[in-house]
Parts: sequence; structure tokens; C-alpha cells
Amino acid sequence: MKKVLTGVMAAAALLAGAGAVWGAGDWANIPRLNSGGVLFLEGESRFNPAGQNHGAFEWKGKLKDAAPGDGHNVYMQVRVEGHTWVRYNGKQGKTVLLHHSNWDGAQRYTTRAEIRACRDRGSLHPDNCSHTAKFLAAR
Repeated sequence: MKKVLTGVMAAAALLAGAGAVWGAGDWANIPRLNSGGVLFLEGESRFNPAGQNHGAFEWKGKLKDAAPGDGHNVYMQVRVEGHTWVRYNGKQGKTVLLHHSNWDGAQRYTTRAEIRACRDRGSLHPDNCSHTAKFLAAR
């Protein structure tokens, strides 16, 4: 029960903090990302200043399983400043809203980021991904 209460309190704090961050900065459109069976729509991103949200690359949009009958899941991949890709899973057969921040903990702000949408085709077939959208902060 304590774990559930702690989780609910953490989620409430996250939602309260997200509202404060949401309104700051200018959002730029992320081009539509698609590949067989996956689609990323209505994407937006921004680079936060050094003192805000860790100076992160913040992004949001709708990840859609465009081939719900194929039995494969979809996911987003994001990487910043030459780090490895970070994976954000979608839901099989559904469209989900994603909103995340990625940053390099060793720096005060992030200046480079890449993002792509992928379909997980299992262990016997390679995953297919959209083209990689690349972003460079205007600093």
C-alpha cells in the first residue's frame, strides 16, 4: 500500500511540475516520422535554457501503431549529445501521447538531438525505423 501511495504522490508532483515547464519556451514542429507500421504525428520539440528542466531537449507528439493487425509494437528513439539511443515504447494497436525530456547530465544544456520512430519486429527480423530527424539548438 505504501508503494502505491508513493507512486500516486510522485505522479501528482510530476503533473504539477509539467504544467510549469509546459508554458515556457518556443516549440518547433518535428516533421512527420513514418516507416512501415509506425507513425509519429503532431510532434513538437524545444531546447530548454540551461536553468530550466536540466537544459533538456524536450519533445512531445503522438506515436501511432499504423498496422495494428501485424502483432508488432512501436517505439520512439531519442539521443542527445552523442549518447546512446533511449527507447520510449508505444502501445500495440493504439495511438499514445508521449512527452519526454532528454539531456546530458554532464552539461548545463543540450545542443544536439536526434529522434526517430520504429516498429519492433521481434528477434528474427530487424526493426524498421523512420528517417532520423536531427536538431541543433540556436545558441
